Amino acid sequence: MTAGHVSVLLAEAVDALNIRPDGIYLDATFGRGGHSRAILERLGPDGRLIALDRDPAAIAAGTAIGDSRFSLHHRWFGAPDQILDDLGIVSVDGVLMDIGVSSPQLDEAARGFSFRFDAPLDMRMDTSKGETVAEWLARASQREIEEVLRDYGEERFAHAIAKALVAARSGGGITRTGQLAALVETAVRTREPGQHPATRSFQGLRIFINRELEELSLALPRALARLRPGGRLVVISFHSLEDRIVKHFMRDASTPRQPPKGVPVRAADLPPAPLRLVGRAVKPRIAEITANPRARSAVMRVGERTHAGMNS
Repeated sequence: MTAGHVSVLLAEAVDALNIRPDGIYLDATFGRGGHSRAILERLGPDGRLIALDRDPAAIAAGTAIGDSRFSLHHRWFGAPDQILDDLGIVSVDGVLMDIGVSSPQLDEAARGFSFRFDAPLDMRMDTSKGETVAEWLARASQREIEEVLRDYGEERFAHAIAKALVAARSGGGITRTGQLAALVETAVRTREPGQHPATRSFQGLRIFINRELEELSLALPRALARLRPGGRLVVISFHSLEDRIVKHFMRDASTPRQPPKGVPVRAADLPPAPLRLVGRAVKPRIAEITANPRARSAVMRVGERTHAGMNS
């Protein structure tokens, strides 16, 4: 764990992986390595940990881990297959996903994730490619902006904000976080107590520009396909839209396939589901939230791979 970054549900997540000393594990969202370091502490000399992250700053931070059992790769969390194939790994004993923006990304002004600083309006998790938020806002239609704010930010004033953003183009556009925050504050007349008027807009634009929900939907089945029987899938999310995707995926994957309606089949004869739910959703304790307020919205869900659908 590096200064300025606290891994949420650290002990709970590593416990949930049920780590075998000689197992192979995938930390699909390295961040600043808090979970990876804790996993390495429990692995034996024959264990192995592969980590992924799409943020070049996270990759740079990972060079501090000098451990032959560990390798870190510049990939987004939904694309582990090529890396695992290149490493000759068919299946793993556990996959951890810690979804969403990290504290260093929020706290580094130049990244443009936060309205607390006036900085270029970027918000890309992978700064090596793709459009910035400023570039997208300069070309998107009012309808597209409104849909993003409504669907990804759950912003009820999406129409007014989108209209103001498009109108601002005549004055040179919105290129900095301070401009965006001030414009939203003008367009949004009321807001929940203690919440900045721009919170939902920044959240929605960030989720959209990084394709976070789409990538999560792709990542979950790919992770399940790589788990060997008994392996654990552990997912920590920080937003209701993310948690809904995780919850529905695990529910569906843990439900036996039903026969066509009207076909008499005993429950015992139904093909087993590929995933077994492990416990209930876990949330941070009050002590963790007090020490790290950003943990307050975290939800962890755990599933275990069954033998169903395995080739062997």
